[in-house]
Amino acid sequence: MQFIIKAYDGAGKLEKRMEVRPRHLEGMQKLGDHLICAGGLLDEEGKMKGSALILDFDTREELDDYVAHEPYVLEKVWEKIDIERLNVVVAKELKK
Repeated sequence: MQFIIKAYDGAGKLEKRMEVRPRHLEGMQKLGDHLICAGGLLDEEGKMKGSALILDFDTREELDDYVAHEPYVLEKVWEKIDIERLNVVVAKELKK
């Protein structure tokens, strides 16, 4: 089952986000095949204001366990988290 997570930072949390980011990225690496894609949500000035992740887990409970242990959750960077089921039809590698 694929899920899309849109998580929005609390007001004034950019500095905290950047402090916690290495742990967040380390966690992304550990997701392995669960991770389809992820990136930062940007405001009009191009500064990060949240995150978008597309993940694949066998159950919603597994996804919820991941979210509960996500560093941005534990450190209270993310203030609002929207999670919906998603049917990934096309996933393509981006050119860097």
